[in-house]
Amino acid sequence: MRHMTVRQLEERLAQGEAPVLLDVREEWELARCQLAGITWIPMGQIVARINELDKNKETVVVCHHGIRSWQVAKFLEHEGFGDVINLTGGIDAWAKEVDPTMPLY
Repeated sequence: MRHMTVRQLEERLAQGEAPVLLDVREEWELARCQLAGITWIPMGQIVARINELDKNKETVVVCHHGIRSWQVAKFLEHEGFGDVINLTGGIDAWAKEVDPTMPLY
């Protein structure tokens, strides 16, 4: 599994490169703040909904701080996903380093 900083993701998105942004946070967290263009599958539903994801697409997994996303990314790799990236620091780092208008929680 690769890791990506929020600044690296910001740069990729600015270049028009759009990996799948898989947000694995809970619904209440998503209501608080989110990145544009996400695919939302809460961590607890990944096993049941894994067929909604494309194993061949680059997938950046996002959570609050990067811990749940790391666990989901490891699971996806185990299930045969070839290009999985954990967003280091999660949405919290995005709010602090990229978009200071995004609410913190």
